[in-house]
Amino acid sequence: MSLRDLLLAMVVVLVWGVNFVVIKVGLHGVPPMLLGALRFSLAAFPAVLFVKRPQVPLRWLLAYGATISLGQFAFLFSAMYVGMPAGLASLVLQAQAFFTLGFAVLFLQERLRAQNLVGLLIAAAGLAVIGAAGGGAMTLAGFALTLCAAMSWAAGNIITKKMGRADMVSLVVWGSLVPPLPFLALSYCVEGPRRIAAALSGISLSSVLAIVYLAFVATLLGYSLWSRLLARYPASQVAPFSLLVPIIGLASAALLLDEHLSSVRVVGAALVMAGLLVNVFGGWVMQRRKLAAS
Repeated sequence: MSLRDLLLAMVVVLVWGVNFVVIKVGLHGVPPMLLGALRFSLAAFPAVLFVKRPQVPLRWLLAYGATISLGQFAFLFSAMYVGMPAGLASLVLQAQAFFTLGFAVLFLQERLRAQNLVGLLIAAAGLAVIGAAGGGAMTLAGFALTLCAAMSWAAGNIITKKMGRADMVSLVVWGSLVPPLPFLALSYCVEGPRRIAAALSGISLSSVLAIVYLAFVATLLGYSLWSRLLARYPASQVAPFSLLVPIIGLASAALLLDEHLSSVRVVGAALVMAGLLVNVFGGWVMQRRKLAAS
């Protein structure tokens, strides 16, 4: 990978890692369902006027928007609103890698390899430690909702695999057309018109900047750069960079939001990261050992 592309990969990691702190800032003044509606409305318009529709069937486009965009962020925003710390959210959301494996076995008949199973067990132990640790800012509801967000992301990954080759930038832009109306309907039903009016009339500059960041930087810029890297390099070379996202998420939350993990949750976080590392690099290590032995 060239130095320029390596720097672009690090930009994506930084953008997506800080994203969780920005969500917390946005939620201070805007309730979660309304925040989702505003984020994806801004991500879709005006970009949809300049980006061609992806060449995929409409049902897959709707399914992608309903899972990756609506489902994932309805759960994630709600989780962080009811007490999931930003740093831990960035880590627990990475459970999507293992939900994706499970869904792939169930729906795509893919094989579960030894390193996947070992990584899954290690990460599951870490998540259990994090979930069982009482006290602190994290709530059990926030933890459960973050896992639901990870499941929605994983479902979207399976849908992306089923639809075949597609331009990721156009998929993200056109997929962003799906969530705004459902988010608005959820906001109306759950948060109520009075709360919506109060949030919009008294919206702060920090909330506006957070929405702009989520729509343009985290969504459009982040996915554009990521899809460019995937187009130029093998997925096995690009995907490991995503392991740095929770590290940036935890560090930025500690620095900017004064979030600190208890010693028990540090152990849980270390186990989750170890499980992710085994899942990503385990096959490569085993292959190298076989070559060395032969």
